[in-house]
Amino acid sequence: MKLSILGSSSSSNCYVLHNDKEALIIEAGVTIQNVKQALDFNISKVVGCFVTHEHGDHSKYVEQYLKASIDVFASKGTIDNIKIKGNQKPIVIDKYKAIQLGNFKVYAFDTQHDCQEPVGFLINHEEIGTLLFATDTYYLKHTFSKLNNIMIECNYSNSILDENVKNGTVNYMRKKRVKQSHMSLQTLKQTLQANDLSKVNNIILLHLSKENGNEKLFKEEIEKLTGRKVTIAKKGIEIIINKTPF
Repeated sequence: MKLSILGSSSSSNCYVLHNDKEALIIEAGVTIQNVKQALDFNISKVVGCFVTHEHGDHSKYVEQYLKASIDVFASKGTIDNIKIKGNQKPIVIDKYKAIQLGNFKVYAFDTQHDCQEPVGFLINHEEIGTLLFATDTYYLKHTFSKLNNIMIECNYSNSILDENVKNGTVNYMRKKRVKQSHMSLQTLKQTLQANDLSKVNNIILLHLSKENGNEKLFKEEIEKLTGRKVTIAKKGIEIIINKTPF
């Protein structure tokens, strides 16, 4: 299965899992036109779109997706805080209960961010196995087993953030907000160590901060820790992800 990354930053976030027959969208932070282009304009194969929370870089274009007859799924707290003018509304997620869409099975779970009711997702498909998706969360209170692929936030390094505060690049209030809403390299390491990585093929790092992150460092550190293939999510790249390495 192919993963198309249409955005992974504080300005826009959107990821599309797709094969020849079906597609699943995660996040609605880019226009429907961008999604159409990624799918060679065959959006009829989209089974749905899942949104983690209401912040604009993740939900700005929900209404466009709804108008394109794409079912959008989100928590009640997220839906209540997205401004939608039309009559079409997203579908409320029943957390910890499976949603079956085509061959995709999706579970939502609580995450920790500065918004109403953020969630992450466990996504299962015969081609990719079980994929963990977690972004915009400063830690995960859950652990997971039998994972095959991981897409997870690695926003900043504590040492880089502290240095940026020291030199005036980042003010104290912004530092406080970052620490209370995003996952650091250090927390990610602890998170990965707490989970079963024995069958994991890919770890894809999401939502890196331009000021407080370091792509090369983060990739090297997580590869060294896990022994797994690590990719930095960047707008425009495509990755083949499967249940096994073959």
